[in-house]
Amino acid sequence: MTKRSVLVIGSGFAGLSAATSLADKGFQIKIVEKNASIGGRARKFSASGFTFDMGPSWYWMPDVFEAYFNRFGKEVSDYYELERLDPSYKVVYGPEEQVDIPAMMPQLEALFEKYEAGAGEQLKRFLDQAAYKYEVGINKLVYKPGRSLMEFASPKLLYDVIRMDVFQSMAKHVRKFFSNEKLIQLMEFPILFLGALPENTPALYSLMNYADMALGTWYPKGGMHKIVEGMAALAQEKGVEILTNHEVLSINSSNGKVTSVTTSQGELQADVVIGGADYHHIESKLLAPADRNYSEDYWDKRVMAPSSLIYYLGVDKKLEGLLHHNLFFDTDFKPHAHTIYTDPQWPEDPLFYVSVVSKTDSDSAPEGCENVFILIPVAPDLDDTEDIREHYYKLVMNRLEQLTGQSIKEHVIYKRSYAHQDFKDDYHSFKGNAYGLANTLTQTAILKPALKNKKLSNLYYTGQLTVPGPGVPPSLISGQVVADEVAKDFS
Repeated sequence: MTKRSVLVIGSGFAGLSAATSLADKGFQIKIVEKNASIGGRARKFSASGFTFDMGPSWYWMPDVFEAYFNRFGKEVSDYYELERLDPSYKVVYGPEEQVDIPAMMPQLEALFEKYEAGAGEQLKRFLDQAAYKYEVGINKLVYKPGRSLMEFASPKLLYDVIRMDVFQSMAKHVRKFFSNEKLIQLMEFPILFLGALPENTPALYSLMNYADMALGTWYPKGGMHKIVEGMAALAQEKGVEILTNHEVLSINSSNGKVTSVTTSQGELQADVVIGGADYHHIESKLLAPADRNYSEDYWDKRVMAPSSLIYYLGVDKKLEGLLHHNLFFDTDFKPHAHTIYTDPQWPEDPLFYVSVVSKTDSDSAPEGCENVFILIPVAPDLDDTEDIREHYYKLVMNRLEQLTGQSIKEHVIYKRSYAHQDFKDDYHSFKGNAYGLANTLTQTAILKPALKNKKLSNLYYTGQLTVPGPGVPPSLISGQVVADEVAKDFS
């Protein structure tokens, strides 16, 4: 019997996950990737002796990665080695107040207690609740394909959903436990990239605090791209063929079915197509208008998660007072948040994040040097010019020097910036977004863009603009979810 063939567009986490999952079920799989290297936003590049991860830098939810490889009888350790970071990260509140966040719970509780009497015990209570949300959310809800309300019809699951504070905001939830503003800021930090203010984000997402504080912050030795390499190696073990430099130009259809896909290297045919590229791009540029799920008006009304302005820097000296991960909370986040979520514009005085990978991984930089990644979260769909990038580079570097008490700018020997236009050029990213759709209540589960095309019976979608949502673990899960749906429909 001839194997059913599936063509997957895009080699990011979701695309690799979908391809491997279907190959394991006996399908014949081909991935087409527009770029010269695989990994989507998790690509890497090397320059001047430095090796940079281009996108994701936080390794959270190690159990999701372990469960992924376990599905195929493998372990994470078969492909890369993990190291738990301790301290997990540094929070810079100002030049005189810089706090290392310990990995171990007793020390973390003691730290909370220093800021607010009773906060150590409150943290335990908060994380106990968050553990329940994590267990139900990550092991049950995120694996739902969101194709029907009936998926949530079990009394037990409905009871679980109610217990998970879906209808309460994160802002209210955190303030039930803590009153110290610095602790509140720390507890709200993990949802910063989910795409909405804490007052508009369901308290369900306190499960992110559990991921952060209980499960820990890890680093795959050799960089985040090691995950991509491991996933690609497993995919190829399963017989998946990966074609780079194959940009998809159109998805062709007839009689309610995809018939072929035209790429920059020629036409390809398959029984099923899975779009792991930007959902909006597939709809608006690759499909005929009659084959689209959604109108432009629908897309314009979506609430997007932030975009990012990123700097990749090579520094020719060792830097003091910085860890692998560093959060700069030295200015008031409210005005910055307002420019991301309420009145989209470039922020006047932004918070920012700095990763110095070379603190953990000496191979990422030449000897005596540091590999520095700086990220400013910003609104999507902003005017992105070289002048603007240079303005924020100077602003952030001045603050970084002041807050760490050392000269850095004059020691930068490699510099590259990356923002909205790059996200559009490299990934056809809708409005230059970096993190997909915001995780608001009205964009959750069945209210997200559907994972199956409503007009074409053999076209599906995966990735951060569909279920379950943005982030590395959810994207990896998204690929598994869509693979299960394809297998159900086409086996």
